[in-house]
Amino acid sequence: MPSLTVRNFGCRANQAETFAWTEAFLEKGVRLEADWGRSDVVLVNSCTLTGRTDRDVRKFIRRVARGNPEARLVVTGCYAERAPGEVAVLPGVVAVLPNAAKGRLPRRVLELLGGGEDGARAAGPERPVRVPDKARGPEDALRKRAFLKIQDGCDNRCAFCVIPEVRGRSVSVPPDEVRVRVRDLVRRGFREVVLAGIHLSSYGEDLEPPGSLPGLLSELETLSGLGRIRLSSLDPRKTDGGLIGSITSAPKVCRHFHLSLQHASERVLRLMGRAGGPEMYARTLDEFRRRAPDAALGADIIVGFPGETEDDFRELRDFLEGSALTYFHVFPFSPRPLTPAAERPRLPDAVVKDRADALRRLSSEKDRRFRSRFVGRELEAVVIQNPGGRAEALTDNDIRVRVPACRVAEREFVRVVIKRVLPDRTEGEVSA
Repeated sequence: MPSLTVRNFGCRANQAETFAWTEAFLEKGVRLEADWGRSDVVLVNSCTLTGRTDRDVRKFIRRVARGNPEARLVVTGCYAERAPGEVAVLPGVVAVLPNAAKGRLPRRVLELLGGGEDGARAAGPERPVRVPDKARGPEDALRKRAFLKIQDGCDNRCAFCVIPEVRGRSVSVPPDEVRVRVRDLVRRGFREVVLAGIHLSSYGEDLEPPGSLPGLLSELETLSGLGRIRLSSLDPRKTDGGLIGSITSAPKVCRHFHLSLQHASERVLRLMGRAGGPEMYARTLDEFRRRAPDAALGADIIVGFPGETEDDFRELRDFLEGSALTYFHVFPFSPRPLTPAAERPRLPDAVVKDRADALRRLSSEKDRRFRSRFVGRELEAVVIQNPGGRAEALTDNDIRVRVPACRVAEREFVRVVIKRVLPDRTEGEVSA
């Protein structure tokens, strides 16, 4: 039976796509292999958010070509959409599929595996051969929680972002279809479902009649057996008091909210083509903190944007330090083809690196302080790893807790007591 490895890069929308393909391959009896070195076909879902992600994709493809020269690589995703010719000439690549072809991707891969859909099922078992725990890759971790893409594309035109060019306008999955998919995931044993989108805050605006994220969540919360829902990134420009009140009061929505702030200087935000500023952001974050005191609050931050002065950076750093945020993902500015910011003069690399390093240190310290608040407290968590000897569980407010191996199966809920917080990890015990 030919084997397949799936490798994902990028955002939670990509993770949700990869998850859906994996489910389709399992239903067809494909043998999924965690080790790309032993695979006949390697499927790559690429990202092009930054120059670094482009390099990571190319590096991985070349590594596969060297280590497994017989493997056939199929590449899709945003990098493949933006620069198909650049991807096609990489070693081992036999197919480059645009984002528009993602719906047909399982069929195309099954053809490469040999025999099409029916052939794949007849050639092997109904479920993949289980690989040893030590051979598990990042794709395997996706299967502890279900990822479901409910929205794609973006109608905004931020000066730095290429995503609207490679994913198109905002498109929402109808709520009836979302409900059917979530019900099926619950039936198959998933207790946590991550709802993903490129611009999740816009969910439903393109539907007829129009819908909304709060309306969808109200419907999903009625599904029997669903443990909890985790949301991907929200746009602060569309996150008003009504939305905050709705998602913080929903019993099954995780207390983990991530916002695409990008910066906190009004001047830099205008250069980025974004509305907002520290006062608006502070009100939004304070409202989250007031309504959900124990929530993890995160943000995406771009540092070193063209035109960012030392005063702009100081304003950003001071805002982050004094804000209700508990962590932030820091991205050094990366010029993307097809975007206005790519043509602007760049700051020196050393300056950008120093600023990014300073913000990452601040984020680590804020994250440690946040986790320390829960020492001695008991929290509900879903088991995401339990290979023997040591397990890991994820709380609804995004704390990964290492605990001794327990009898609770992966995907199931457990009560954990936080015992110790270190800079790089949180340790606890399973509550009796």
